[in-house]
Amino acid sequence: MKLQELFDLAVTMGKESDPRGLEGVNKLLLKNKENYDDLKDADKKEYDMDRLTNPFDDTRILYGNPEKEIKRVIMGVDMEVGELLLADRLTEKGQTIDLVIAHHPEGKALAALHAVMHMQADILNKYGVPINVAEGIMSSRISEVKRGIMPINHNRAVDTAKLLDIPMACIHTPTDNLVVKHLQTIFDTEKPETLDDVVKLLKQEPEYAEAVQYNAGPAIVVGDKKRRAGKVMVDMTGGTGGSKEAFEKLAIAGVGTLVVMHIGEEHRKNAEKHNLNVIIAGHLASDSLGINILIDEFEKKGVEVLVTSGLIRHKRS
Repeated sequence: MKLQELFDLAVTMGKESDPRGLEGVNKLLLKNKENYDDLKDADKKEYDMDRLTNPFDDTRILYGNPEKEIKRVIMGVDMEVGELLLADRLTEKGQTIDLVIAHHPEGKALAALHAVMHMQADILNKYGVPINVAEGIMSSRISEVKRGIMPINHNRAVDTAKLLDIPMACIHTPTDNLVVKHLQTIFDTEKPETLDDVVKLLKQEPEYAEAVQYNAGPAIVVGDKKRRAGKVMVDMTGGTGGSKEAFEKLAIAGVGTLVVMHIGEEHRKNAEKHNLNVIIAGHLASDSLGINILIDEFEKKGVEVLVTSGLIRHKRS
C-alpha cells in the first residue's frame, strides 16, 4: 500500500466506528469546509487542509512522501526518538522499516490534541446529558488541556524522523474509536449484572488477559465486585480525560458504570462522590485492542507490521 492509502484506511475505520456516527462526523467536516471558505486568503495559507477530509486532529502523516510504497511498518503506543533509532537499527540489520506509526500523537497532531476533545460533548449528549450542559462543562477542560500542551517539545520525535529519513505517522482517535465500539457492543449485548461480570468480560479479550500477567489488568477503582453495574458506558475516546464535572451529569442521566483506560485521582473522587462505579480496564491493553483491529486490516492488505513500545499484539482476523 502507499502511505496515503494506509493512512486513509485508518481514518475511514475511525469514522465508521465514531461514537458520533457517520452523520455527525460528516457534519463536522462540512462545518470545517464552511469555516475554511470564510477565511481570508492570508488565513487560508495557514489552514491545515487535512481538516477538510480527516475529522481527527490528533491523527496525521507527520513526515514522508504520501506516495511511498509501504511494505513493513513498526507500530507502538509511544513512538519517540528511541523507537525511531530502533527502526533505523532494524533497517541496518536487514529488516527495512518503511514507516513508523505512533498511537499517541506527536508533532502537530500533539499540538492539536485539545481540538479532538469537542467530540466528548457529543458523547455525553448521546448518554443523556443535555448538549448545552455537555459543551459548557467541556469548555474549560479543553482550554486547560490546550494550555498544558503548549510548552511541550512537540516536534522532537518528528525532527528525528526527518534526520533519519524515516516516514512517520500517528493514529490516535481512530483506534480509540475502534476499542470503544468493540467493548460497548459487548456490554450492550451481554448486559453484565455486576462489576465482577464486567471485569470477567474484559478478561475474555486477549489483550486484557495478557495485561493481567503484567500486573496491569482491569481493576475496580470505585465500587466493589458485588455491586450492580447498571448501564455501562465505555469512555475511552475523545483525546484525553474529560471534565470531572461530567460524572454528576452522567449519574443523573442514568449511567451506572464507567469503563475507562485510566482516571486521575480528582476525577475518581468525583465519580465516587456521585456513586458512579468506575473500572480501569488498563491503558496499554485498551490502546492495544483498538490498534490490533487496525493492524489486522493492514495485514489483510499485505503490509507487515512489527510491534513494540507497549503494544500487546493479538490477531482477530
